[in-house]
Amino acid sequence: MKYLIFLAAGLSLALTACAPKTPTFDTQRLSGHVSTLSSDEFEGRGPDTAGEQKTVDYLIEQMKAAKLSPGGDLVDGERSWTQSVPLGRFEIAGPVKLELAMAGKTETLTQGEEIAVRAAMNGSSGVKFDNVPLVFVGYGVAAPERQWDDFKGVDLQGKIGIVLVNDPDFETGAGDFGGKAMTYYGRWTYKYEEAARRGAVGMLVVHETEPASYGWATVKSSNTATMFDIVRTDAARDHVPMEGWIQRDFAVDLFKRAGLDFEALKMQAQTRDFHPVVLEGATLSADYAVDAQVISSRNVVGRIEGSQRPDETVIYSGHWDHLGVGLPDATGDTIYNGAVDNGTGIAALVELGRAFAAGKRPARSVVILMVTAEEKGLLGSEYYAANPLYPLGKTAGVINLDALNPWGPARDFSISGSAKLDLLDLLVATAGKMGMSLSPDSKPEAGLFFRSDHFPFAKRGVPAVSYGSGKDWVDGGREAGLAAAEAYTKERYHQPADEWQAQWPFTGLARDLQLVYKVGNDLANSDQWPNWATDSEFRAARDATAGERK
Repeated sequence: MKYLIFLAAGLSLALTACAPKTPTFDTQRLSGHVSTLSSDEFEGRGPDTAGEQKTVDYLIEQMKAAKLSPGGDLVDGERSWTQSVPLGRFEIAGPVKLELAMAGKTETLTQGEEIAVRAAMNGSSGVKFDNVPLVFVGYGVAAPERQWDDFKGVDLQGKIGIVLVNDPDFETGAGDFGGKAMTYYGRWTYKYEEAARRGAVGMLVVHETEPASYGWATVKSSNTATMFDIVRTDAARDHVPMEGWIQRDFAVDLFKRAGLDFEALKMQAQTRDFHPVVLEGATLSADYAVDAQVISSRNVVGRIEGSQRPDETVIYSGHWDHLGVGLPDATGDTIYNGAVDNGTGIAALVELGRAFAAGKRPARSVVILMVTAEEKGLLGSEYYAANPLYPLGKTAGVINLDALNPWGPARDFSISGSAKLDLLDLLVATAGKMGMSLSPDSKPEAGLFFRSDHFPFAKRGVPAVSYGSGKDWVDGGREAGLAAAEAYTKERYHQPADEWQAQWPFTGLARDLQLVYKVGNDLANSDQWPNWATDSEFRAARDATAGERK
């Protein structure tokens, strides 16, 4: 992947005459924040728990001390420090009855085995339907900017779609969807959203390990667990009654019994000429109850008001939540402390806020947004993006910080995914002046771009990236950086062992913050509006808000 430097083509930032010198960042402060936030006292920072209250109180206290202004909900005409985030909690209650009828015979499907369905999030108290037809809709993509439509001539009203995971390019590595790098059309979330737009009864994704980037065990545990979502004004508009996955082997057999060749249809689905195919004689029935409740959580929001154009905004974001208290590990520890994930990102946000508040106020406003429920599905950032405190059309960019490096400095940095946008070019150009370079996402087909808190902004057109610390360490090179990353993933990630360590120097994080501060400050002191590449699936949404930026 080559990253074009759009700066050279005209996106030079018009900086104010007296732009402040890039600040240094105190490693002891960074360490102290992470130590506190990931202590057992904070109980793993689970939303809607005592740990949330302690976390929110601490972050407000720190932002007050750093001289930020509150940037949250309006209360009696004044900004508060938080944005209320009502969340829906959905759990399948009782047995799950799923039956496939074919050629006059009915067979029972086992939840978690051939199929894994989620608790319905469409506002209903259960899922119940009989003998609904099944239609194979390829990759389930409707992409007008690519002249691609997998739904040609089919009406999904009253039907269940069966769809392939990832993009049409995944198998060949070449085509209209960026090769191996997943676009949003490849994410299962998009496929469910498209099914809802078309009024389907359900959408079932065929699981294959390589294009999904995880095995069936992950699908089973994720989809049969309790689900969370933001509280929506019209949940049925965003969710079909049945969202789920089916095993590949089951799908192959199902297609065969319907007189179809799964592999042949899969190859057809990789072309523009694909047309939907009804699985003749095959229908699905379902009956299961859903327990739906509403819980309450909060985003924490600080702000530095712009000196010239306060209605224009640059956002730094990151999630304060982690997994709370859960199953014990081998040592009996039940607190999932979340030091790296995402104590480091939240410490970084506090200190970025301090730096902006201590310096000359930028022309645009800067918002420090600490979101809830990332671990539940990016819900705090989704809620903000759906209910923005500051207009998205006048948000110049979002830089998300998640699970950063507490060790020494690196020669490089990364972002989640391989999206092409001017904001990334600003990062690349600024990093180059600091002796740092971009290391592309090593596995763009895994769709990490769509799994961080910048994404709810991106899908609404706001230029957004999720910054990642580099692995080419100054001390030890790429070998040391990769070894540390692998050890963290294996031994600490989403485990109680993700705890603060006294030997962490935080010098790498301090260096990263100089880069992201410089980029955000330059953008906040400019009159430029970064955009997505012309072939990006997010370009149209950004262009649709162009009138707000005149």
